[in-house]
Amino acid sequence: MTHTILVTGGTGTLGRHVVDRLTAAGHSVRVLSRTRPPYIGDLTTGAGLAEAVEGVRTIVHLASDPFKRGADVEAARRLIAAAPGGTHLVYVSIVGVDRHPYSYYRTKHEVEGMIERSGLPYTILRATQFHDLIRYGARMLARLPVMFVPAGTSFQPIEAEDVAERLAELAVGEPAGRVPDLGGPEVLGAAEIARIYLRATGRRRPVLPVPIPGRVFAAFRGGVHMVPGRRDGRVTFEKFLAAAGERPGYSVVDR
Repeated sequence: MTHTILVTGGTGTLGRHVVDRLTAAGHSVRVLSRTRPPYIGDLTTGAGLAEAVEGVRTIVHLASDPFKRGADVEAARRLIAAAPGGTHLVYVSIVGVDRHPYSYYRTKHEVEGMIERSGLPYTILRATQFHDLIRYGARMLARLPVMFVPAGTSFQPIEAEDVAERLAELAVGEPAGRVPDLGGPEVLGAAEIARIYLRATGRRRPVLPVPIPGRVFAAFRGGVHMVPGRRDGRVTFEKFLAAAGERPGYSVVDR
């Protein structure tokens, strides 16, 4: 049975994989994006949104802007208001958003609450950080002669395609509320991530862990952004980097 599905942020790091999987399965997919073709709407203004949601059975909401204060909340408010009654709303969030003080994580948690209170049938999936994001961070840190990394901090990166596979399954299934978190196949310390990145890119840098004060990094050191009991991803960070030369660049903003 095919569905008409709207994917917001469907040209982003995660969204393009979700769109590819749904299309390959024979579903009719609309992509809502204001930054790249095919443009059909803008969540920041509401332009084209009514037309985008018309006749859809499911909306997979992936669009996000971590740098513009209030943008994700306002986008979710517009989307919820525009969604036809009974539309299945699938939302991707981040592991630990209910316990982490980082402002972007708190915003993701606020959007979760909006969806839960919306009256729409919904499914919420939380995942750990994407390999693409971890690689982006490592690349920025490697610009200096010494690669400084946060001491006592680990990550559990996951392949975006693994998350996309799960989201595509959820999009064509029945609304399930909050589903089990999705975690990467390994937990890696920040210094280990740096060394893996340096080896993969043929660089030499001293790696120096440094303590970073504050509540945000205390939460990262506490591991609230990970779910080590669930190692669902199939691609390690090292394997991801080996194939990364063929990939598009990471986009922090998917809109």
